[in-house]
Amino acid sequence: MKKIGAITVGQTPRTDLIPEIAPILGDSIEIIQMGGLDGLTKEEIQTMTPAPGDHVLVSRLKDGSSVSFGESHILPRLEACMDQLKKDQVSLILFLCTGEFPDTFQADVPLIFPSKILTSIVSAIHPHRLAVIAPVKEQLPQMQTKWAGCADSVYGLAASPYDGIEAVAAAARSIPSDADLIVLDCIGYTVEMKERVQALTGKSVLLPRTLAARVVKELA
Repeated sequence: MKKIGAITVGQTPRTDLIPEIAPILGDSIEIIQMGGLDGLTKEEIQTMTPAPGDHVLVSRLKDGSSVSFGESHILPRLEACMDQLKKDQVSLILFLCTGEFPDTFQADVPLIFPSKILTSIVSAIHPHRLAVIAPVKEQLPQMQTKWAGCADSVYGLAASPYDGIEAVAAAARSIPSDADLIVLDCIGYTVEMKERVQALTGKSVLLPRTLAARVVKELA
C-alpha cells in the first residue's frame, strides 16, 4: 500500500474531508494526516492574528468549529509536518488548503498545492467573468489578487463552508447571472455544496478537494 501525506492548516482528523477524497484515491493508498494547529488550544490560536499584508487562512478544528488566522504564524508548523511525513516515507504530500504558500517549501517528494491546480485550470479556461466564493470577507482582497490574471473580471463573495450548506447557498444566489465559472475557494467546501451551487446557478463549479484528489490519484 502506498502512503501519502495530507497536511491541513487546521487540526486533524479531517473527518469532514477525508471520507470524500478517500474513495477517489482508492483502497491502495493510505492517507497520513497532520495538522498545522494540532496540539494548540483555541486560546493559543486566537493570538495568531494576521499581520499587515498577511494572508488570512480559515480552517477546521478537531471539535468541528472553525478559526481564521494569519498564514505567517503557521508556516514553521507546516514545515515541521512535512519533516515528519518524510520520516513516515510518504510518496507525496497534499496540502489540504487552497491558500498560497511560499515557494521555499522543500521536500524530497512532490508537494501538491490545490491553489496551483485551481489557478492553472481556470487560467487555461480563462472565463470572461469568474465568481469566487471564499470563507470570510477578510479574504476577498487577496482573492482579487490571486485570480486577477485568470479571468477578465472577478466577483468575490464570502460564505464559510463551516457555517453549513445554507450559508453557501445564500452566497450562490448573489452570483451575477453573467458569471461563466464558479470556484469554491476553500478545501472545506463539500461535494454537496458544489451540487447545490450548480443547481442554483446553472453554472460550472470547481471544487478543490475533488480536483486535488484526482491529481494525487494520477501521481500515486
